[in-house]
Amino acid sequence: MTQNRPLPRPLATPPARLLALLAWAAAFWVAYEFLWYEQYKLTGPTLVFERLSAWSGIAEQPFRLFVASMELVAVALVLVPRTQALGGLLTLGIMSGAIGFHLFTPLGVDPYGDGGRLFKEACFTWAMAGLIVLAHRVALLALARRLLAGLAPATAASR
Repeated sequence: MTQNRPLPRPLATPPARLLALLAWAAAFWVAYEFLWYEQYKLTGPTLVFERLSAWSGIAEQPFRLFVASMELVAVALVLVPRTQALGGLLTLGIMSGAIGFHLFTPLGVDPYGDGGRLFKEACFTWAMAGLIVLAHRVALLALARRLLAGLAPATAASR
C-alpha cells in the first residue's frame, strides 16, 4: 500500500508585502547614500571628478554638479510612493555609470586607497536600486506597455 503524499510545492516568491517593505528599506539606503555624498559634490572639486575630468576632457564642475543634481532627483523619486519605481530606475542608471567609471577608466576601483569603499558602496546601492525595480516590476512593465502603445503607428481601424 502506498501513501498519497502531496507533491512538493515550488519555492514561492516572497509575499508582496515583504517585498514592498524591503523596497522601502532600499529606498532609504539610496536616499542616505546619495545625500551623504552630496556634501562633497556640492562643496567643491573631488578626487573622483578631477580624475574623470582629466581623463574625459569634460569640465569637472559641470560634470560633478550634473551628477549631484541627478542624485537629488533620484532621492526625491525613491521617497515618494507613486514615483519610487522611476527613482529605482534612475538610481540603477546612475550607479551603473559609477560602477562603469570605476571599472573602465583610470579612476580605478580604489581611488582613495581605502580598500575600494566607494566602489563597494556603489555596487551595494546598485543592488538596492535593483531591489526597488524588482518590487515594482509589474507597474514598470505596465508603464512600458502604455508608452510603447503610444508610440505604435495608428492602424486603419483606429483612424
